[in-house]
Amino acid sequence: MVAPRDRSSRQSAGASLPLVAEWPLPPSATLGSSVRTKGIEREIRAHLPWAVRKYAKAETGRIILRMGEDDAEEFEAASSKIAKMLETIEVLPVLPREAEDILTISSRERHKWLKDGRLLSIGTRTVKMRGRSKAVTFHVFDPKHIEEILDRDLPSLWREEDAQHVTENRRRGAGKAALTRAGKSSGKVHGAGNDPREDAPRPKLKGWDAFDDEGLLR
Repeated sequence: MVAPRDRSSRQSAGASLPLVAEWPLPPSATLGSSVRTKGIEREIRAHLPWAVRKYAKAETGRIILRMGEDDAEEFEAASSKIAKMLETIEVLPVLPREAEDILTISSRERHKWLKDGRLLSIGTRTVKMRGRSKAVTFHVFDPKHIEEILDRDLPSLWREEDAQHVTENRRRGAGKAALTRAGKSSGKVHGAGNDPREDAPRPKLKGWDAFDDEGLLR
């Protein structure tokens, strides 16, 4: 269990001081991504009451909650909720934009590698985006899988494989095109002067020998 470091302060000389609690946010949760950190912040806020959400923030290496002293009850409830969520924050699914930022890949590469099975999805999530009439469905990823890809620098290897594949396809395409052109060229030459009818035996006419014997063709 992740225990908060409660730095809540009370007034000592009459002025009201804010209530503050913070929790560590380990690199194993953020995977070194500011986009992932922001995604964790959104996830935590989504589980808090609407009026309290703006007081919870994800900063570098920590989650912090700041509220006024008059909101002590809400502060305690929100602190408990955040602490509970942080117990499993390291297994929070990685969203598409987070994966792109962590791995430093493009959206096109993500789609391609997801389609050919190199990037593995653990399911889909459907959300209603503000400003859009329809919900959006997208794939999410296991943070352990993303971390493994990052540690092994697989995007660099996959890019090399893709470049080799493109080169090979171009070579094959050029070869096929050359064979097609050669076939068309051969067909044109054959049609221009090599009429197969010129090499065929002349037909044998009935009665030809009789005409020849009578000397009628001399």
